[in-house]
Amino acid sequence: MLAWSVTSLPLLRALLADPRVSKDARRHWPAYRDGEISSDWPLHIWVSVQNMFTAYGDEHRRLRSLVSKAFSPGRIAALRPVVAEIVDGLLAGLDAGPPETDLREQYCYRLPIEVICRLVGVPEQARPGLRTAVAGIFATSATAEEATANVELLYGILADLVSRRRAEPGDDLATALITARDSDGSRLSEAELADTLILVITAGHETTVNLLDQAVTALLTHPGQLRQVLGGKRTWSDVVDETLRWQAPLSHLPLRFAREDIEIGGTVIRAGDPILPSFGPAGRDEDHHGPDAHEFDLAREDKSALAFGHGVHYCLGAQLARTEAELGLPALFERFPDLALAVTEEKLEPVPSFITNGHVTLPVRLKSS
Repeated sequence: MLAWSVTSLPLLRALLADPRVSKDARRHWPAYRDGEISSDWPLHIWVSVQNMFTAYGDEHRRLRSLVSKAFSPGRIAALRPVVAEIVDGLLAGLDAGPPETDLREQYCYRLPIEVICRLVGVPEQARPGLRTAVAGIFATSATAEEATANVELLYGILADLVSRRRAEPGDDLATALITARDSDGSRLSEAELADTLILVITAGHETTVNLLDQAVTALLTHPGQLRQVLGGKRTWSDVVDETLRWQAPLSHLPLRFAREDIEIGGTVIRAGDPILPSFGPAGRDEDHHGPDAHEFDLAREDKSALAFGHGVHYCLGAQLARTEAELGLPALFERFPDLALAVTEEKLEPVPSFITNGHVTLPVRLKSS
């Protein structure tokens, strides 16, 4: 299957806001609609889920409205003390542990998964299996059999969650969605309920894991930049913005589809052609950011990027991700002023995926010997 990869930042921004571009494979990808895309295709779930991620027009507005309240500015502001509490607990655990650790596993992952699981209402016992299933969604090298088995695992976990929250309602997003579904089925189908939970859980932590991972890596491999932040010359918002540009948490994100022919500089994307937004390369677009686009520079005046998307599909959880990073990063470096990589930068192994952009592990020394 071939798709147009869009790596120009201005062009990608324009296409993401173009009403001629859809995310609905059922309506606007003829190959999918006509049964040419096998259900065991490893990326099938990226186009088959029925939630706002794959919706267009009125359907998108309906589904997004059911989730948007959970990510309103007021709700995110109210979550700040919760995030700070989780940060403090994780850092205390790291402080009491060994001087060397895998920071991605013990901090970059645990902070956002704890936040999103509390927001959604995922019980503790369901989280290990959920982690495995979410990792499987982003494993673009998976075989057809592995992908199929992972989808079955994921939907089994979500069915258990919905059943539990129906029996034991709580003050969480899962309960709110179930209430909307059960009180008026026209607002949300059972399939849309499960698939919306999949979207919120996966998008609600995977991007933030990578944002934290890449921000820590960038600062530890650019000590001069770190000194600027710690000295107050640059802000933690600068760190977040430049990390999102320099190492977008998602490199490429399947898929969008041309609803009609779109001509761009003499090239025509034909109606029905799939389009692959390439957020990582767009952040390093030299035509936009200049010849030093590959460099991590907190003083860069223009840090514009599309890491959280653009247009009607702009990520609802963007502010929550920023909140977690802007609380979690300064607290980490304050708690461990001697934080350093435990391996050379060259030995950091990227996650084997063309979608997600992080490291398999992030070995660090928390304290000097």
